[in-house]
Amino acid sequence: MAPPPSPKRDIVWLDGLRGIASVLVVTAHICRSLLPYLILPSLTDRGPSTLLQLPFFRCLVMGRTSVAVFAFVAGYINSLGPLKRSRAGNADAALVGIAKSAFRRFGRFMMPAIVATLISWLACQFGAYRVAHAADSEWIRETSPSPSGSFAGAFYDLFNSLAATWIDGGNEYDKIQWTLTYLLKGSMMTYLTLFALIYVKPRWRMLIFVGMYCFKWISGDALIGINIYWGMLLAEVSIDPDVIDFGSAHPYIQAFGSASLIILGLFLASYPEEHAEWARWSRAMLNFGHKIFPFGSEFNRFYPAMGADALAAGIMFNTTAKTILSHRFLCWMGKLSWPVYLIHAPLIRTVLTWVLFGASVPPPQGKDQDGNQLPPGYLPLAKPWVVIFAVPLFYIFLYRVASIWHQYVEPRCNRVTQQFEELVFRDDAKVEKPLLLS
Repeated sequence: MAPPPSPKRDIVWLDGLRGIASVLVVTAHICRSLLPYLILPSLTDRGPSTLLQLPFFRCLVMGRTSVAVFAFVAGYINSLGPLKRSRAGNADAALVGIAKSAFRRFGRFMMPAIVATLISWLACQFGAYRVAHAADSEWIRETSPSPSGSFAGAFYDLFNSLAATWIDGGNEYDKIQWTLTYLLKGSMMTYLTLFALIYVKPRWRMLIFVGMYCFKWISGDALIGINIYWGMLLAEVSIDPDVIDFGSAHPYIQAFGSASLIILGLFLASYPEEHAEWARWSRAMLNFGHKIFPFGSEFNRFYPAMGADALAAGIMFNTTAKTILSHRFLCWMGKLSWPVYLIHAPLIRTVLTWVLFGASVPPPQGKDQDGNQLPPGYLPLAKPWVVIFAVPLFYIFLYRVASIWHQYVEPRCNRVTQQFEELVFRDDAKVEKPLLLS
């Protein structure tokens, strides 16, 4: 029997995958701000396409696959430890880990998001988004909040946004946080499923994971549900001795199958967010989607989810891909993925906007024939050479700020969570390092 993979090799590549996903989210939002036509499969209906609008290449500017990757990683990592303990006959220790991780998840997931919202709220109230409101970029304008009308109203709006983040994703001060409530629900879904199945035999547990995946597919939960259960299924498969032995005995089949899954995943992830009927390749995917997806579902969520799942499965069985994703630089990006996700949008609406559109609001344009004040015109985008230099420098600045966040903000959030844990946990529930990674 082939030896099981080491714990380090089990999860290091996921850090690299998460790092790439986070930087692609940033790239997608920058492209929405500066080159919004890239979300389409072609420039016009049945017209020509640019390079970044073609299949595979467009994955570099697509953000929805990244959300599916985050959900998959949550399902995989949060399941791996308990599943190993269950297979080792130590289910009681697995239940302890599940209970503690579920409790810590709220503090370590919610507190940094609250801090990010507070910072964006302060920036808004002090007028940091004034230029963003006048920028010639629809995405920047639509995601930039306006200051409140009064001092009391500012705190009322803050409370509403903090609450709405976890109710319906409606955070006015950072609209990209709409995903957080779904990711948190996905984590709780993982813990609840593990709690119910920790004593189940591995073969039956895998079958139940497949059934839950199918249930989420039929119910149309392409955003989180199918990716969570796919992650749990692959976590179980990755430590199954029979699967490990088969891969060792048939390396060529494993290499060909994994490479095929990676290529298929990248193609599926290329599905455009809008006007899929404009290009031949995306039109074929649109027609095929009508046959396989539930009625009324959003194809631009199902295809990226399928792409992320196929890509993850291919990488998991591909030694070369895991080695690449385990590179120190990509793992460093993965460790910063959470702060990058939280702070990149406010920085785009402020620092990047000031550099590319100017640092002051345009003056009024006079009055019309009836004496009414005309609104100021939009600030034009800077010259191409400025954009070419400014955007890479923005990435460097973003990751520097994210590194500071990771160094100072996250440890304090973790410390507050641990202190609260010490306060509310029973004496026999010892505080220790988390058994599961978040």
